[in-house]
Amino acid sequence: MKKVFMDGGSSINLIFVDTLRKMRVPLTHLLPSETSFHGIVQGKPEYPLGMINLDVVFGSPENFRREKIEFEVVDWPSQYHAILGRPAFARFMAVPHYAYLKLRMPSNKGTLTVDGSFTVSESCDADFNKLSQSFGAHQELEKLKETTDMDTVPGVQKTTPELAFDASKDTREHQVHPTDPSKTVRVSTSLSPA
Repeated sequence: MKKVFMDGGSSINLIFVDTLRKMRVPLTHLLPSETSFHGIVQGKPEYPLGMINLDVVFGSPENFRREKIEFEVVDWPSQYHAILGRPAFARFMAVPHYAYLKLRMPSNKGTLTVDGSFTVSESCDADFNKLSQSFGAHQELEKLKETTDMDTVPGVQKTTPELAFDASKDTREHQVHPTDPSKTVRVSTSLSPA
């Protein structure tokens, strides 16, 4: 996985359903989760589909570090494959340097340094900005559909058929030429005189 976000501010590790599908890990392997978390959709707790334990490996065959990490599984669109939080940092005994996009940890051959990519990071930030604009909009739209009467015009207590426009009742003649009374136009009765 090339798009893993190391988030030292997160108290959980997240992996996305789309990532598990690409890894060909069936969702039947999920274990129940009692975790809820906040700050994703404003004012509303979010619940994962479940949790899963996966081996995570940093490095190369010559110099690596492997640990079993517990992930909360969520079905959201994301620019990342996974998000590793403080539990992963602690498990790997990893020390991040965010400015240089480096992560250092002990390994089988001393210290392992994992280098990030500024290009990939920038691309993920741009993708996140696009995703964040619409995140939660689907849930809000469904909630609005449940509480909105589509037959009533907003701000008016009349239903749509009662508001149908009738030119004979809802318009009046207005002279548009100051000296020729034959030059008129029909305007809405709800318009105020100019």
